[in-house]
Amino acid sequence: MSGFKVMSLTDAAATRIKAIIADADRPIAGLRVGVKNGGCAGMSYTMEYAEARNPGEDAIEDKGVTVFIDPKAVLFLLGTEMDFQTTKLASQFVFNNPNQTSACGCGESVAITPASPERLHAPA
Repeated sequence: MSGFKVMSLTDAAATRIKAIIADADRPIAGLRVGVKNGGCAGMSYTMEYAEARNPGEDAIEDKGVTVFIDPKAVLFLLGTEMDFQTTKLASQFVFNNPNQTSACGCGESVAITPASPERLHAPA
């Protein structure tokens, strides 16, 4: 595992992830987070159940939850805080990402500039 923490979780995000894993229909080791190309702003966040850690993935342990980071997403997610918010209209995971430069109006996609490789070696 790397010497830095790519992401952190708020208490609300950790609680929601624990609930999702508890309700899964199969054994789940954690949640896998990544990014993919698409949407009107260029990229979107991805999340899926993870039954095991894939080769090359960072595993983040935070507040009793394991989050696996897709290796292609590390530079896009560096320094991100994952939250879970509930409003009158929606309940959703929210990524507070310092690398995000803009978002589309519908909130489904974002523009993200990868962090510089130098940040990988900076002290946490």
